[in-house]
Amino acid sequence: MNYLDHPNEITRESLVRILDIMHRLAAPEAMPELLREIIEVGKVAIVAETGVLWLLEKSSGQLVMVVPSSESPKRLDVGVGWVGECASTLLISNIHECREDQLFLEYPIQIPGSETRSLLNVPILGLDDSLLGVMQWLGAETGQFDKHDEWVGPALAAQAAVAIQHSYMTDELLANAILSQEVAVARDIQMSTLPASMPEVPGYDLHGHFQPTDHTGGDLYDLVVLNKQLFMLLGDATGHGFGPALSATQMQAMLRVSFRLGADLDHAYMHVNNQLAEDLPDDRFITAFMGFLDPVTHRVNYHSGGQGPILHFRAEGGICDWYKPTNFPVGIMEIDDKQESANLQLEPGDILALISDGVYEYSNLQKEDFGEDRVAAVLRANHQLPMADLSAKLIKAVMDFGGDAPQEDDITLVLVRRLPE
Repeated sequence: MNYLDHPNEITRESLVRILDIMHRLAAPEAMPELLREIIEVGKVAIVAETGVLWLLEKSSGQLVMVVPSSESPKRLDVGVGWVGECASTLLISNIHECREDQLFLEYPIQIPGSETRSLLNVPILGLDDSLLGVMQWLGAETGQFDKHDEWVGPALAAQAAVAIQHSYMTDELLANAILSQEVAVARDIQMSTLPASMPEVPGYDLHGHFQPTDHTGGDLYDLVVLNKQLFMLLGDATGHGFGPALSATQMQAMLRVSFRLGADLDHAYMHVNNQLAEDLPDDRFITAFMGFLDPVTHRVNYHSGGQGPILHFRAEGGICDWYKPTNFPVGIMEIDDKQESANLQLEPGDILALISDGVYEYSNLQKEDFGEDRVAAVLRANHQLPMADLSAKLIKAVMDFGGDAPQEDDITLVLVRRLPE
């Protein structure tokens, strides 16, 4: 089953090849080479003669051609030519016959040794939908690009966006010589990867909460509707600082691209795990819950790589069921074959609570952990409240329990409640 219902399913081999590039996106200093490689992969996936990549230069506000590279790169203002039109509207445009297109004739772009007859323009957007640049795919045949190319193009642009933003993020951090400034910048970047608002899912109440420590950590969560199903992600990368935060966002980006290219949950989990196993140092890994909720059948299919316990509060009887992780943490070792996801059923009033160990292991001055029993007690007493209020109650209970003890780990919550019928 595909969570993105598209008539042109990408092959497993193509998905592996695209993910193969993504493991290097944690090395922002390699951005120019990465962008060239993404263009080369795109030429195969889209079947184009060549690709051109433009970046928006912050200082001038102009679009600068970076692939192919040149000592004196071409520059255009936003709004000029098809690349400028794409940058201005943030919309994909597919020109089937360039020889009959007035805008192209005014600002042509040619394939060396042949004539450009087809042109596909795709905007490169950041996490906040801000413009980073434009990808252009050039074809020598009339009508060379179709709906499939218009579908794959944004996924390739998303890969380029990760490389670009990682490079910008590193530049910002290097510009801050004082540690406190570096931490503040890194935290802002980390917070920008979280959902700006909760998605609307009929029959459900959702809430996510992230409360970092004084240092940037590796927690993250994601809640997004993909093809009428709710994708849920909670991850925690080992360690503190910018590195773990970058690893966690890298995993998030790889999953988003996998689903966008038609991968199902099981294949996406396997391939992303294997790529991170190759990429991360031996002493680094990510604990992660990832799953899909079908709001029609109320069934949750999930993988939990080292992330646990998973709490299922059953409204009938006020019972808390605790589920262990389904596998080892993500990125520790490769998985040889696809593994079937686990599943659970949400009945009216039930709550699925994904809670990081920053809650369970929050300790007071007596070195006593908050623990599962106290979490369960808060849910039983407040399960009928809106999930945002339940989250606030749980955080307050943790802080009151800790007293003067400092917060030593990130606190992250994802609460999903099926509303009573």
